[in-house]
Amino acid sequence: MSQEVRQIVRIGDTDLDGYKPVAYALTKIRGIGISTAYAICRYLGINPSIRLGQLDDETVRKLDWAVRNLNQFAPGWFVNRPKDPETGRNIHLLGADLVLAAKKDIDLMKKLRSWKGIRHNLGLKVRGQRTRTTGRLGLTVGVTKGKAAPGGGGGGGGGSK
Repeated sequence: MSQEVRQIVRIGDTDLDGYKPVAYALTKIRGIGISTAYAICRYLGINPSIRLGQLDDETVRKLDWAVRNLNQFAPGWFVNRPKDPETGRNIHLLGADLVLAAKKDIDLMKKLRSWKGIRHNLGLKVRGQRTRTTGRLGLTVGVTKGKAAPGGGGGGGGGSK
């Protein structure tokens, strides 16, 4: 009855902890959240609370395929890159591809000089947040600390008259 648990399982080019439940272990892959992990487990018929290291090789292969090809069985609104600008298809990016796609999108906005691109270029907030009091960087401007008043002690009420 003692089944051996693998410590590290490689899925989606990421090393995952074999002692964690399948759903929570999958969230360590960039581009897979908890909802996506549960959806993958439901699609494959895997119990999401079983440890990842307890799965056999065939199930791990199926899990790897499902993570890499999520756009084939998930609806278009579920993937993280619906209607990709280059291909026009619904794709789901993982890991470094996701980071590079986001950087490429920001660079395109900068190149087109869109409002969001200008805000990115200036290092300001992009999504309409207020900037009067938040998002400040660097030293405090316009506030100087004056010398302490002579006489020490405060209160101002010396004695009785």
